[in-house]
Amino acid sequence: MNKFLLIIIGAITLASCKKKEGEEELSNDDFSFEYPAYFGEPELPIFEVTKEQINLGRLLFYEPMLSKDSTVSCGSCHIQKFGFSDSDQFSKGVNDQTGSRQSMALSNLMWQKDFFWDGRASSLEDQALAPIENPVEMNLPLDQALARLRGSLTYRELFRLAYGSYEISANKLALAIANFERTLISSNSKYDLYKQGLTQLSDQESRGEILFFTHPEKGQNLRGGNCGDCHSFPHLQSFEFRNNGLDEVIIDEGRKDFTTKEHDKGKFKVPNLRNVGVSAPYMHDGRFNNLNEVLDHYNEHIKNNSPNLDPLITTASNDCVGCSLGLTESEKEDIIAFLKTLTDQTFLTNKAFSNPK
Repeated sequence: MNKFLLIIIGAITLASCKKKEGEEELSNDDFSFEYPAYFGEPELPIFEVTKEQINLGRLLFYEPMLSKDSTVSCGSCHIQKFGFSDSDQFSKGVNDQTGSRQSMALSNLMWQKDFFWDGRASSLEDQALAPIENPVEMNLPLDQALARLRGSLTYRELFRLAYGSYEISANKLALAIANFERTLISSNSKYDLYKQGLTQLSDQESRGEILFFTHPEKGQNLRGGNCGDCHSFPHLQSFEFRNNGLDEVIIDEGRKDFTTKEHDKGKFKVPNLRNVGVSAPYMHDGRFNNLNEVLDHYNEHIKNNSPNLDPLITTASNDCVGCSLGLTESEKEDIIAFLKTLTDQTFLTNKAFSNPK
C-alpha cells in the first residue's frame, strides 16, 4: 500500500497561521491516504489536508443547512450503502423537485479530472459547490450558505480548527467538502483481493472476468462482453465521454451541454463500476433498474443510428460485424457474477464515511 501524504500549500498552510490571543495552538494533524500501488498517482494536483479539514468536510457533506429549506445535503443524493449514489432514478431536491440525471456514485475521486455526467466541473472543489446553488437540488445562493455557517458558533470553531482562523469563505467550504470526498477510496472488493493473490474467484466469476475484459473477434473465435474497453482495471472506467447507443433521438445532449460541440452530442462520462452491484439504477438517466437490463441493452438494444455512437460498440459482436453483441444468457449471468465481485463491503460500511450526526 502507498501512503500519499498531502502537504498544505499556499495561504491556507496551517504552519503559517499565527495564533491569536485566546486561541489554542493548532495541532496540524496531517491526514494520509492509503491505496493500492496499482492505483497509480492521483490525476489532479491535491491540496494538503489535515484530519480537522476532513472532519469539517464530512460534517458539511451531510449538512442540510446548506439547502434552502434545510432538508437536503450532499449525502441525501449520495448514500453510502448504495456506493454513494441514489437508489431513486432521480434524486429529490428542495420542495421535492427532481432533476433529469441519476446521481453518480462517488469513489476514488482523486483519480478523476472531470465531474458530473457532462464533465462541466474540472475539479472536486467546483463539483462540491455546484449543487448548493442548483435550483432543483439545494437552491441556496452561496452567499446565504456562507452566512448560515458564519452564524453557527459550532462551524466557526470547526473552520478555525481546520484552517487556523474563524474566516468562512467559499474556497474553504469547497476545499473541506472536496477533501472529505477524496477520502472515499474503494479498494477492498473481492476482485481487489483476488488481484493481490489473497482470494480466488469462483468458476462463474472467472468466466465472467474473461468475458468482461475481452473484445470479441468473430474471425478469431474470441468471445467477449466488450466491457473492459471502457471499464479497465483498476479504476474500472476510462475517464472519457462516450455515446453507448441508448437513443436514436437525443433529448439530453450530455457532454454537448458543456462544450457546445456537435461531436459531443449524446456523450456521457463513463462511470466507475466499483460497487456497481449496489448502485442501481443505471445510466445517466437511471433508465435501467438492474444489471440484467444493462446487459440486455448492450447485447440486443444498441441504437445503431444514435448520433456519435462509439466505434468500440459498433465493432463489437460475437456473431458478425454490425450485428448485436450476441452473448448467450449464461454468458450474461457470468458477467453479472463478476460485476458483483467489485462490491467493497468495507467501503459501504466504513463509519469514517457515514453521517456523524
